[in-house]
Amino acid sequence: MIKNKEFARRRRDLMAMMEKNSIAIVTAAPERVRSRDTYFPYRQDSDFHYLSGFPEPEAVLVLIPGRAHGEFVLFCRDRDRDREIWDGYRAGPTGACKDYGADDAFPITDIDEILPGLLEGRERVYYAVGKDRDFDQSLMDWVNDIRGRARSGAVPPGEFIDLDHLLHEMRLFKKPAELTLMRKASRISAAAHCRAMKTARSGISEYHLQAEIEHQFAMDGASFPAYSSIVGGGKNACVLHYVVNDSVLKDGDLVLIDAGCEYHHYAADITRTFPVNGIFTSAQKAIYELVLNAQLAAIDVVQAGRHWDEPHQVTIEVITAGLVDLGLLKGNVSKLIDKGAYRDFYMHRAGHWLGMDVHDVGDYKVDNEWRLLEPGMVMTVEPGIYIAPDNTKVAKKWRGIGIRIEDDVLITRKGPEVLTAGVPKTIADIEALMAKGQGAKTA
Repeated sequence: MIKNKEFARRRRDLMAMMEKNSIAIVTAAPERVRSRDTYFPYRQDSDFHYLSGFPEPEAVLVLIPGRAHGEFVLFCRDRDRDREIWDGYRAGPTGACKDYGADDAFPITDIDEILPGLLEGRERVYYAVGKDRDFDQSLMDWVNDIRGRARSGAVPPGEFIDLDHLLHEMRLFKKPAELTLMRKASRISAAAHCRAMKTARSGISEYHLQAEIEHQFAMDGASFPAYSSIVGGGKNACVLHYVVNDSVLKDGDLVLIDAGCEYHHYAADITRTFPVNGIFTSAQKAIYELVLNAQLAAIDVVQAGRHWDEPHQVTIEVITAGLVDLGLLKGNVSKLIDKGAYRDFYMHRAGHWLGMDVHDVGDYKVDNEWRLLEPGMVMTVEPGIYIAPDNTKVAKKWRGIGIRIEDDVLITRKGPEVLTAGVPKTIADIEALMAKGQGAKTA
């Protein structure tokens, strides 16, 4: 887990980048209704957690560099014995200071009386407008009230600055404590994918493999899946965000699993594709090897100093040339790339940032140019080929094959570190692992 001193360092780093006489405000994630009076499991807003570690809803974090009475102010729910019997422990203002390092803390019910006074006289407000519309309105009401008292000497903030620009750039570069958690999330997720490979067989449903994966997450201490698990057998693998997961797995089909856990607020994201019966057909092998070659070539260029788009461009080149070799595309490779002909089979980018969110924050371009990769960044590399079952332009043997291979890669000074290497991805290794599972089931 991240220690209080690490959260404190993050707050100090953020405040060091803020202009003089300014204030930063971050709101906690709201609780979300699932249906009527039942709620989704609560998960704190990533920015709020990044700066505080405070796990409760109905909270507001305030940073005021140079404030004599303390720079870190937290508004939170008061202790309430009756509600705690029903819903669990609350830290309260005293716990916010004692357990989470707040310099000063107040009941959230007092925010209308206290926060306007903290805003008054500040030249700039760092805040992410649009994330919490109700709080946006409250904040503007407080500022307008200060403006309305200007004749009596009140000084309203003169400028609003988007907090995301500073905070999300910080989050893009992972510190050692974060990487420890991401490596753990990767190991848990890799073990879950191995479990699914050993469990797979024809006749079971996609949700059986989903249950095996998410059971492994929970048994290894991961609170949640980092996103909705995708388990697509056969033609379902050609639906990029397929999450129904209720079809029966069939002998001779492939199954694509895109699943990763969240461990102490940090995500893993792995995709593997493998045959339900443990043996790839010749057509499946051909497409699989092409996707794997594209992924390995892309990982090779995940290097400090290369630009963000390079791995994606490498996958396009490898996949387009391979599709021509297999007869799925016809023509000159360069011209096909220029026309985007590969998009009929490969319609997404090769990766995204990874961290506290599975599609993590951070700009992909700087000054309208693809940014350079730097040590501490973590990204996915996930090329794929998806041949629609109704694609009559290709031979029947190819139709309905959907394959994606995804790993999480850390950029280091020495080169790429594949965090998710614990789950096999060569055909030989997959078939060998699945043979162990198949043998155990038939013994």
